[in-house]
Amino acid sequence: MFESVEWLFFDVGSTIVNEYIAYKHRLKEIANLANVTYEKVYKIAVEFYKQNKKGDLETARFLAVELSSWHTEDEILYDDAAKCLKALSQKYKIGIIANQSLGTKERLEQHGVLKYINLVVASAEEGVAKPDKRIFEIALKRSNCKPNNAVMIGDRIDNDIIPANLLGIYTIWIKQGVGKYWMISNEIERADCIVDNLTELCDILLAKEKYRVEGGITIYNETNRK
Repeated sequence: MFESVEWLFFDVGSTIVNEYIAYKHRLKEIANLANVTYEKVYKIAVEFYKQNKKGDLETARFLAVELSSWHTEDEILYDDAAKCLKALSQKYKIGIIANQSLGTKERLEQHGVLKYINLVVASAEEGVAKPDKRIFEIALKRSNCKPNNAVMIGDRIDNDIIPANLLGIYTIWIKQGVGKYWMISNEIERADCIVDNLTELCDILLAKEKYRVEGGITIYNETNRK
């Protein structure tokens, strides 16, 4: 499937960067503002995520409190992110297409992975955000890459998979973070490939033959897990 691919475009949050602590921080702040337990807030948020809604935002609205600020200082790199990006950068060009606050390059530098990345296209600097297809078109133009020579890798069906599918870009859904709760309801939401983490992504893109194809979708072969 990926024989013609030259560029890999990654989302950042819950794709390269682990946002678990940041989400937990936000939900705890919502709980404090609403004077309810964290466990209750978490349960409400998950139910919203399973309805393909933004669980933290909808939970704050449901409990009639303001959505707390996002704490970028809580973000940490996934354990396998640097190793994966280093390996992939030896075969592909690596780009970023992400909805991020100002300073994406600087944060990636602090995480120690900017050296593996050839292009960063982030919403705050560009003035346009996913799922608007224009941010993808900016990345394709700057990379001089055709859609069928690119893969979009992200955790969000709405922000990453759908717009990339519409543009003819190959798609890989990485089921990390809250994006894993998305319930697929139509074909445009279906990624070409599904993985659970970056290690599985590397196995597929570096052709280590640890995957299977079902219904046209490439899935990591669980029988090969170590």
